[in-house]
Amino acid sequence: MKKTKKIIIIAGPCVIEDEKTTLKIATYLKNNLSGLPVKLIFKASFDKANRTSLNSYRGPGIKLGLQILKKIKKKTGLAVLTDIHCCHQVKEVAKVADIIQIPAFLCRQTDLIVEAAKTKKTINIKKGQFVSPGNTKYIAEKVKSTGNNNIFITERGFCFGYNNLVVDFRSFLIMQKFGYPVIFDATHSLQRPSAESGVSGGDSQFVKPLSLAAAAAGVDGFFLEVHPNPENALSDRFTTFKLKEIKSLIQKIIAVRKAIK
Repeated sequence: MKKTKKIIIIAGPCVIEDEKTTLKIATYLKNNLSGLPVKLIFKASFDKANRTSLNSYRGPGIKLGLQILKKIKKKTGLAVLTDIHCCHQVKEVAKVADIIQIPAFLCRQTDLIVEAAKTKKTINIKKGQFVSPGNTKYIAEKVKSTGNNNIFITERGFCFGYNNLVVDFRSFLIMQKFGYPVIFDATHSLQRPSAESGVSGGDSQFVKPLSLAAAAAGVDGFFLEVHPNPENALSDRFTTFKLKEIKSLIQKIIAVRKAIK
């Protein structure tokens, strides 16, 4: 029997709130998941430039944010993922990040994608809520045009009427045909985006069942936003998963994967 390919786990808070909290989360993930057969990647945003309301917390900004991510890399040894929103951010981010993420709302911005791809870093393409799984191959081709073939494609749900998302599990199989790891964003997929209140809602109680279903469908990895106290998180508190429960969830995902093998 061939050696089982490690499951990719991208986990961390939605946004960097402060150095202490972010390092606490990264250290917990390292200590609790490093013994499992997974490829662990820490994620956090230094700026959430696409918040619904102008009054929502965006993050510490690129300078302080990258300083914190750099410290986390040094202290934990984890690979780091963060997202960009403008071309001028690419060079600075590439000095710290191992994986550069293209946000869902920007997944068709050619200049941004190409500039990020030129760094030769792995590019995580968040599939926009308005993009079919088949059309992600054209986004990947923009990355490949630079000679960079290091690509993840992440499913984060599709618009289902107003202020709601749905996951079409066929998308995993469709996107895997392009030859890149396909990641399931189990937390953002459960958002109720851009609510009338100006704050996105969500249904975090469905993170576990959808994750296990995605594991059964054969997805290559999982993107999970976690926080010690989700109800107090400064971003995505309605979909963020409890940090203390992530090990149990990953163990169940591994069990499902073994079963389908």
